[in-house]
Amino acid sequence: MPPLVLALLIGVTSGMRSMTAPMAISWAAYAGWLPLGGTWLGWLGWWGTPWIFTLLAIGEYIADKLPTTPSRKAPPGFIGRLLSGALCGAAIGLAASSLPLCLAAGVAGAVIGTFGGHAARMALSRAFGTDLPAALIEDLTAIGIGAFAVASL
Repeated sequence: MPPLVLALLIGVTSGMRSMTAPMAISWAAYAGWLPLGGTWLGWLGWWGTPWIFTLLAIGEYIADKLPTTPSRKAPPGFIGRLLSGALCGAAIGLAASSLPLCLAAGVAGAVIGTFGGHAARMALSRAFGTDLPAALIEDLTAIGIGAFAVASL
C-alpha cells in the first residue's frame, strides 16, 4: 500500500485516539517493520517507547469514558491529535523517503479522524441510547485502523 495512504490512515487513528497511533508506530519501529534507526525519529523504536505509548493509550481509553473528559474538538485535544498525526505520518514518510507529503497526510488524517470519529460516535450513541458501546466501538476501530496501517508497512 502506498506510504501516503498509510500515513493518512495512521492520522485517522490519531484523530480517533491520539495515543493509539504512536503506540502502533512505536511497536512497528521496535519490531523492525518501520526502519527508523539512525534517524531523528529513531527513539520510536527504542525498547521502552512502545511500552510507554501502550500505557498512555490504555490511560486514554479509560479517560475517554469519563464524563469530565473535554471534547476532542477543543483546542488542546485537537492540537494534540494534529501533533500525533504529524509525528506518525512523519515516521512513515521518513522510512519511505516521502517526509513532507506523509507528514501532511498524517495531519489531514487526524482532522478526518477527529471530526469523523466524533460524528460517528455521536450517531452510535444516539442509536444505542448510551455512549459506552459507541466509545468502545470507536476504541476498537482506532486499534484496527492503526494495526492495519502498520501491518501494511
